[in-house]
Amino acid sequence: MAWFRKDGTERGAAASDTDVHPLQQVSDLDRALADRQALIQMCLYALDRARSGGVVERLEEGLAAIGVQALRPVGERFDPARHEAGGAVPTEDPALDGIVAETEVTGFADHDRLLRAPVVTVYAKKNP
Repeated sequence: MAWFRKDGTERGAAASDTDVHPLQQVSDLDRALADRQALIQMCLYALDRARSGGVVERLEEGLAAIGVQALRPVGERFDPARHEAGGAVPTEDPALDGIVAETEVTGFADHDRLLRAPVVTVYAKKNP
C-alpha cells in the first residue's frame, strides 16, 4: 500500500518524524496531557465512591504507577498549605498539638503538584 504526503507525493512505508508538522506534535502532546488529567480525575471520582478496599487499592496502585500518590499525612505536623482541617481532637500532650491525628479524606499529588489536599483531623491542646 502506498502512503502519500499532504502535497500528494508518495512516501515510503517507514515514514520519518520529519513528515509530521511540529505544530501537530504539540497539539498531540497537549491532547495526551489533557486526556491524562481527565483519566486521573475520573479515577479520583471512582476512588471517592469505591466501597471495596480491593478496588481502592488497585486504583491507587495504578495511579502511583504514573506518579500520582495518595496523601495520608497521619503523624505529620499540620500544614494549611498542604492539608485541609476537617476537625480537631483534644489532647493533653503538648507534643501532639498541631499533629495530624487522622486522614478523613485522602489527598492526592501528581508528582510535586497537589491535586487535592487531604482533609485531616488535627490534635489540639485541650484548654484548661
